Amino acid sequence: MKILLLTLVCIFLVKISLAQSDLLSFDEHNKYIYYQVVDIPGVTADTLHVRGVSFLKTNYAKMKVKLNGQNLTGEGKFLVYGGISVLKHEKGEIDYTLNVEFKDQKYRYWLTDFTFTPYERDRYNNYVPKQGIVIPLENAESKLDKKDLTGYLDETGAFCKQFGDNLKQFILRIPVSAPKKEENVKKVVTDKW
Repeated sequence: MKILLLTLVCIFLVKISLAQSDLLSFDEHNKYIYYQVVDIPGVTADTLHVRGVSFLKTNYAKMKVKLNGQNLTGEGKFLVYGGISVLKHEKGEIDYTLNVEFKDQKYRYWLTDFTFTPYERDRYNNYVPKQGIVIPLENAESKLDKKDLTGYLDETGAFCKQFGDNLKQFILRIPVSAPKKEENVKKVVTDKW
């Protein structure tokens, strides 16, 4: 019975880890991409745009964001870690490009152009980016260990999924302001009895 339970737990963990690597796919330019279209009925494109800008300004303040009409384009980065539990440290950073487009009752976003910059220790024992080394994740198989690359792809997929979930929750959290109807307030006349 214990063996059966242990086997089921192991299979479940393998399924979860494989599901994260399936989040990224290749686009027409053979680059990794995370692409989603989200429907939000009853919300106009302008409202979605304002909420998207507000989300990026509050949650990703260091991201370089450009506004192109109803579209948002940004560049950001996140750290990837290596090592075992207590000994984890920064192995590098992954830069990405974010694109968000808004239409009435829906928006779409995609994260692409993932590049890996490895970290090294400096003379003060801090982890800093190696100068001049930028590896696109599509071409990283020949330059990184397979185990490390798989971990980086898993972390990238998890980051993209978390980013999308946070964006959707932020957009849904702010209630849509419906135009207020003016109610006829009954006025009380005190000089006539």
